[in-house]
Amino acid sequence: MFIDCLTNKLIKLGEYMDKETHIFIKTELIKILENALNKTLGEIDIKGDFERARNHSKITGIAGDVIEHSLLGYRSDTRQEPDILVDNVKVEVKTTGIKINKDNHLYEAKEPMSITAVSLEKIVNESFETSNFWHKLKDMLLIYYHYNSDKTVSAEEYANFYLRGYEFHQFSEEDKLRLMCDWQIVHDFIAEIQKNYLHPEHEYSRLSSELRSKLVCIDTAPKYPNPPRFRLKRQFVTKIVREHFKESLYQQKLMTNNITNNSKLEFEKLPDRYVSYAELDSKCEKLVDENRGLNVLELLKKYGVSYNDKDKLSKSIIENIVVRMFGGHATKISKVQMFNDFNIIGKSIVLTKDGKRTEDMKMCSIDFDEWCYDNDEFEKSNIYDYFMNYHFLLIIFKETKEKTKINDFWRNEFVGFKHVYFDDEFVFNDVKNVWLEVRDLVLNKKLNEKLVFSKKNNKPIVNKNGVLKTTLNFPKSKDGVIFVRGTSSDSSAKPLLLNGISMYRQYIWIKGNYIVDIINNKSKE
Repeated sequence: MFIDCLTNKLIKLGEYMDKETHIFIKTELIKILENALNKTLGEIDIKGDFERARNHSKITGIAGDVIEHSLLGYRSDTRQEPDILVDNVKVEVKTTGIKINKDNHLYEAKEPMSITAVSLEKIVNESFETSNFWHKLKDMLLIYYHYNSDKTVSAEEYANFYLRGYEFHQFSEEDKLRLMCDWQIVHDFIAEIQKNYLHPEHEYSRLSSELRSKLVCIDTAPKYPNPPRFRLKRQFVTKIVREHFKESLYQQKLMTNNITNNSKLEFEKLPDRYVSYAELDSKCEKLVDENRGLNVLELLKKYGVSYNDKDKLSKSIIENIVVRMFGGHATKISKVQMFNDFNIIGKSIVLTKDGKRTEDMKMCSIDFDEWCYDNDEFEKSNIYDYFMNYHFLLIIFKETKEKTKINDFWRNEFVGFKHVYFDDEFVFNDVKNVWLEVRDLVLNKKLNEKLVFSKKNNKPIVNKNGVLKTTLNFPKSKDGVIFVRGTSSDSSAKPLLLNGISMYRQYIWIKGNYIVDIINNKSKE
């Protein structure tokens, strides 16, 4: 028995040695990794990868090359097998960059994580458990370096980035089910194309765009005819990163500004499990059937949401109601684990009695440094990430009178949900055009501020606090679906200084009429 077991192990080791897969004892590998922590990639590099980068500033994967060549001691390859054998277990090595989020000061993934080729011809004959995709993900060694720059840097400058952590990662059962569901969607899409089209290669270009709205954890890139690869979405990698550093002893030592508050990482888990957008949509349909026509006050009472009769109810309480519908108790959708995992942002909207718009929809704030100075590629911008990778759950109410005062908000009736994502055409036309226009205004010093005059007497309008009302020449709602507008609770408070002009914090907005069209299925989503 012992001889047979040993023989089988030797055979496996021999197979891997033939394939140049490197073999490690886990305890020794941990020592190697521990000794490399808090060293720069430049200090780790003993094989001259950064020397090579001096004359090739746009080398991709330089950090991974240094880890593979200098730290672990093997050559890079493109095989679909995991990279190393650790205590006779196949392990895939992934070196990934992490950044510190400006808003919450916690680590997040720098970018999506490329896993393996989609293999259009082979995937249809695979199951999830036997797929190259799962073989790569089943057991992983994730090595984290801190991409400590707000701007895109050359390959040579990666030498200054520190190694900040590592983990032997295995996915939870819930995450495995989500990955399996996503993989199956890709598998079935390719299988259907191959079954129904004489020349399936003419249809593969639909892969990335048509499946983007259905995939929770993964996507495929680049677009066909370039060989597509499976990737873990950036937000999904961020979840992995934060789960690791939340428990890691390095968190307190390595986070800048001595920020050690991990409470922001705590999310509420719902009683039910969701592994796909289809399951979420099905739950939403059920909740609409149960609650359609109930007003805000009736929903508050039904789901036991506390409120003060003397307070003016506002839209801020709506997300609390929705979380209760799903069986949770958090006050915001953003505090619920499932909605975070699914990259879903909640947006409440109130329609008129006739189903028309009452207001425009505020989306994300603008970081002008990031937009205009940190990089010049739209597909690397925060606004691209926001509109391309996030989904939006519209929580729709309707006024019950012709004109509803803010005090009468509790009378608004629940209409339903609308799960919205924005397609490639919207992102690369409407969103990108505004991004380009704002960059042009700022970078070329075309931004200006003008007084706003009354149409009645042609005199400058003065706000209630005595401050003159002004306007900036950012894209307006009359110019397109996407526009820029500043907001503040006090018109005298203008904390942002841009091109010598003091202004409110600026946000991206979407026209209310466009949102109504989406709700009524009159516009692409």
